[in-house]
Parts: sequence; structure tokens; C-alpha cells
Amino acid sequence: MTVSPMFPLGMALLPGGRLPLHVFEPRYQELVRDCLAAPEGPFFGEVLIARGAEVGGGDLRNDVGTRAEIVANVDLGGGRIAMDCRGRERIRVTRWLPDDPYPKAEVEPWPDEDSNIDESDFHAFSARIAELYSLLARLAGKQHVPSPRVPDLGGLPEDPALHLYSLADRVPLGDADRYALLAAPGLSTRVGVFSDALDGLVELAEFGLTK
Repeated sequence: MTVSPMFPLGMALLPGGRLPLHVFEPRYQELVRDCLAAPEGPFFGEVLIARGAEVGGGDLRNDVGTRAEIVANVDLGGGRIAMDCRGRERIRVTRWLPDDPYPKAEVEPWPDEDSNIDESDFHAFSARIAELYSLLARLAGKQHVPSPRVPDLGGLPEDPALHLYSLADRVPLGDADRYALLAAPGLSTRVGVFSDALDGLVELAEFGLTK
């Protein structure tokens, strides 16, 4: 268990995912400076805000998140910092500490409690995603707006857990669904969560075409 700087945000970062950030609040500017100077590397924890706003504090935070690494940063002047971050592993908050001067928590890695998945599940997901984007293209044509870009499903990680997270990053899931994926105890449960979320997106697109 370690004490980690924490960045509560209005989105759920998944392991393997990309997180661009524009830091302007003084407390988070200090967090970034401390992360960049840390001997163990520029890491922080990211969690989805359950209720409240990103700016100003006073938010209610979820306790499952992702350890993120700062892979690039640019000083924009005036204390503002642009960063490119990557999700590395799932973490669980065991205790929130006082926000002094920025959010901190005691965290521990939370590996999947099982790794049960059938290869056919990934083929089914790829087909379902292709169906979803076909429907979205038809819906865009009906609404006279540009079609969404079809995601590239090639070259995904071989690790089953990261493969599933990468698929999830390629579809327009809401943050509640993304957090449900992250909070699933193991891979077998996460497969069901992702399947239900995909079905919901397909149903929404089909409903849009009937209006």
C-alpha cells in the first residue's frame, strides 16, 4: 500500500488508455511538479468523480481508479501545463487523506480476480462494434452530420484484460459504463458488463433510426 497523489476527474481512465490533461489549478500544478520530481517516476492516481466538479474541490470520489504515468509534458506559461498521460494499472483506494495541498490517498494495486475469457468473445465484440458503427453511419446520414470515424481494431494488446479495455476505449461509452468496466472484479464479469454496454449503444442507434 502506498500514498499516491490523486487526480479526480469527470471521466474514467482505463488501463492502457490515453489521458490528455491541461492543468491550470495551483493545487494540481503542485501535484504535477511533485510527480515529475518523484524518484519512482511521474505517476498519480486517477478516479472518476461520483458527484461534484473537477475544479474547486468538495467533490465526492469513487474508490476504484487507474494509476497513470505522465509520458510527456509542456510548460505553457503562467503555471499552465499540458500533459499526455497513459493508464498503467487498476488501483483501489483504501483511505483518502486530507487534500493538503492536493488530493492524496492510500492506494493498492487491484489485479483482476480472474482471467476467464473465451477467444470467441473478442470476435463477437469486434462484430458488434462493426455493427454499431454501421448504424451510427446511417444515423449520421439521416441527420446530415459527418459519420463517426470507424475505429481501428487491429494491433490490440495480446493481454486479454488490456485487449478488452482497448476495445472499450474504441466505442463511445459513457463514464458510468466505463467505471462499471473498471470496477468489475475480474475479466469474466467485465465481459458481461461490456456486452451489456455495447447492446445499449446498438439499441440507442437503432432507436435513433426509427425516429
